[in-house]
Amino acid sequence: MELLRKNSRRWLSLVSCFLPFIGCLVLLSSFPISVNGIRKDIGFQWKQMCKSTVQGRYLFSDDNGRVCNAFSINSWTQCCPEAEEKFLCQGCNLVSQCCNSYEYCVSCCLDPARTKPELALKMKIAKPITAGTYQSVFDFCAGRCRHSSASVVHENAYASEFHHCFSLQMNSSVAADTNIESRLAGINVIVGRQGESCSSVCKSVGQSCVPAKLLILNKCEIMQKYMNCSSGCVASIGADQPAEVVDHAPKDLNPGACLYTDKQSILSCDGSHPHTKRLCPCA
Repeated sequence: MELLRKNSRRWLSLVSCFLPFIGCLVLLSSFPISVNGIRKDIGFQWKQMCKSTVQGRYLFSDDNGRVCNAFSINSWTQCCPEAEEKFLCQGCNLVSQCCNSYEYCVSCCLDPARTKPELALKMKIAKPITAGTYQSVFDFCAGRCRHSSASVVHENAYASEFHHCFSLQMNSSVAADTNIESRLAGINVIVGRQGESCSSVCKSVGQSCVPAKLLILNKCEIMQKYMNCSSGCVASIGADQPAEVVDHAPKDLNPGACLYTDKQSILSCDGSHPHTKRLCPCA
């Protein structure tokens, strides 16, 4: 009996010693345990990576449409400084869509106003029917602006100093189009006022009309560069062509249409019409 009392006292002593420890464990278990040792909002700063041209020694063009030199391009991201302007067309002829610099050709081509993505991404990289298409507008521009057979004559000379071209056209007329700049060298192309002849238009700026250059301007794609042509292009017969019909002309005259003629022999600097504005080559 006495032994039983002694054992009971020992157990009570042990329990009283561990009660504070057990209480602490119970108290701690009432708090939520966090397993996140690292804050999720802290990490490496993400930087945008760019595609850039690698053809030139001194200039680069990135896929944002900026042009910069080798010293200012970011060697890690391959991006030009954000302070640089986008979509530069320095040294480019916007009629032929050709430039005298590869990098500025790519930059100009990347302008959404000049190159429609839905059309560029359907273009084949090469002529064979099995050839693939471009993966991005930058790939299209970088590829199109390189030299091609369309920009050379006699296989060893450029048709013009503007031999980096990004036009979407891919047909036999491309070579002629890329040479427009040289064919219009020294020519001041002017849109005349309603009812004026080209002789009068050129005289008003102290120049003379050049009849031989009317043939170059007598094309729909050329007129669309200088005129609105809101009603499209219409083949017609008249000495006042190439010309645009004014918007307030009678309906039977196709208001807003650009007129060109297939009868090139009738092209004249002196022709005029009371409801058209002429496109004139002056020098």
